[in-house]
Amino acid sequence: MIRVVFLGPPGAGKGTQAVRIAEKYNVPHISTGDILRAAVSEGTELGKLAKSYMDKGELVPDEVIIGIIKERLSQPDVKERGFILDGFPRTLPQAEALDELLSELNMPLDKVIYLNVDDEEIVKRLLSRGRADDTEDVIRKRLEVYRKQTAPLIDYYSEKCLLVEIYGVGDVEEITKKIEEALGLEG
Repeated sequence: MIRVVFLGPPGAGKGTQAVRIAEKYNVPHISTGDILRAAVSEGTELGKLAKSYMDKGELVPDEVIIGIIKERLSQPDVKERGFILDGFPRTLPQAEALDELLSELNMPLDKVIYLNVDDEEIVKRLLSRGRADDTEDVIRKRLEVYRKQTAPLIDYYSEKCLLVEIYGVGDVEEITKKIEEALGLEG
């Protein structure tokens, strides 16, 4: 049973590492983007609501995202094996809502893994992905938004003694090992 949140700037490797841990330990990997898309394609009430915002190019409001996450966290596979949350929470209100939700579901967090990667490395990584919309300016703007919105979560989880900071640069396998150690999965 693993219950963990992955935090880190865009391009830090959260998705890569979350998937690696999820597959190796058979834990549901819950990426906000994926479950939003799933809810939309399944046409659930919350999915329809989310789609109405997405169609207008607007951010899906917290309460809708939290509702969708609640639906996902209430499913049997999560109750049985835990979860790896990737891309959520992004803001302090989301983190507080998640705490409430997990307390309701009686599923406290084990750890919050913070993959720390410096801005220059991220810019380099994201530029090398070669996506058309990833210009250096766009990347730096995304990092700025991230620092404003998500950085407070680092203190929030640190104060709860849940945060483990891992330097997210180097060999993918090595970083996975550090995460496993932090989660008490190795040895």
